Amino acid sequence: MIYQTHQLPNGIRILYYPSNSTIAHCCLMINAGSRDEAPGKDGLAHFIEHLLFKATERRNTNQILNRLEVVGADLNAYTTKEYTCIHASFLKEYLERAMDLMEDIFFHSTFPEEDMEKEKGVILDEIASYQDQPEEAIQDDFEDMLFKTHALGRNILGTPASVSALTRADIASFITQNYNTHEAVFAVTGNYDFNKVIKLAERYFGQVPENNQSKNRIKPQNAAGELIRLPKQISQTHCVLGSNAYASFSTKKTALLLLNNLLGGNGMSSRLNLEIREKHGIAYTVESNYSPLTDSGIFSVYFGTDAEKAEKAMKLVYKELQKLRDKKLGTVQVHQAKQKFIGQIALAEENRLGLILSMAKSLMDFGRVDTLEEVFAKINAVTAEELLTISNEIFNPNGMLTLIFEPEN
Repeated sequence: MIYQTHQLPNGIRILYYPSNSTIAHCCLMINAGSRDEAPGKDGLAHFIEHLLFKATERRNTNQILNRLEVVGADLNAYTTKEYTCIHASFLKEYLERAMDLMEDIFFHSTFPEEDMEKEKGVILDEIASYQDQPEEAIQDDFEDMLFKTHALGRNILGTPASVSALTRADIASFITQNYNTHEAVFAVTGNYDFNKVIKLAERYFGQVPENNQSKNRIKPQNAAGELIRLPKQISQTHCVLGSNAYASFSTKKTALLLLNNLLGGNGMSSRLNLEIREKHGIAYTVESNYSPLTDSGIFSVYFGTDAEKAEKAMKLVYKELQKLRDKKLGTVQVHQAKQKFIGQIALAEENRLGLILSMAKSLMDFGRVDTLEEVFAKINAVTAEELLTISNEIFNPNGMLTLIFEPEN
């Protein structure tokens, strides 16, 4: 993975990863997410992301949306607990068009009151839509309970009350405090000369005023084990169980990523899928996830099933976790788990948009991007002893938070 970087005088970093494809992808990522919102301003970072597509000093909504779509390109954005990102995919000759637009909407949006009120309605519908999907809603509620009153527990979308109360002053304050140029990365993959990329970056991003506000992110406390049952107007039982996990900078992160992939990650051959779906046939979806954050992490297992099968499914999940806590994996099992994980990572690199988003985040967090060889070396260095130790740290049932949505009687 040969990539090149350059930092502009205002702090914005440029990342370029070459590709021979006629299609290019780029993103502009800012280290600002829902965890950076002030108390009572839930949903503000996501609200701003929506409004970036509405109006700038030079463009109205139609001009923003058509600037790339008129040439067949795709423009989109997302907000996480820690980042806000705009990304685009396009024919390689339209890089300058994409950079011009991204700079304009990120740094020159005007946030008209009329558009704010319209977009609040859109987001309220989005919130209602998620609440109608218990498999989505339970994840948000689980994280809220896992982090309790900490900002990381806030729903990224916010609440109907918090979104309805947001003002232009809230937007201006959040951008000033969090849209730091020293915590911004513009990343692109395509068939370009790197000097050309730098020149375009200097033209479009070099004039952005430097902003280098300090962040005061507070590390969350680990949650205690707890079982919570909530009645809902649903037809199936949905369950999430999990715990706090390792942060992005932890030396144990790679081992837990490998362990999670073995337990309930991608593919039909995960332990949870084979045991609960294939062997017992009691859940259509069962999966585990590990999401490292800069100062914490989330490990969770999710399944949905008929109410009368829920207790059995729960016991089977805990049985699989117990196996990993009780007995060290054999040499062949560890080797197979590593080969599967390495193969999935290699295949994922074919998704060039996903790759450049991952690279931008890595440069943001660590100041560098690991090569595939370095990633594979870290995976191959994991030992069975490490996996056993981590299983006992993360899969301890006494530290597990369990949230269950049950059908109302």
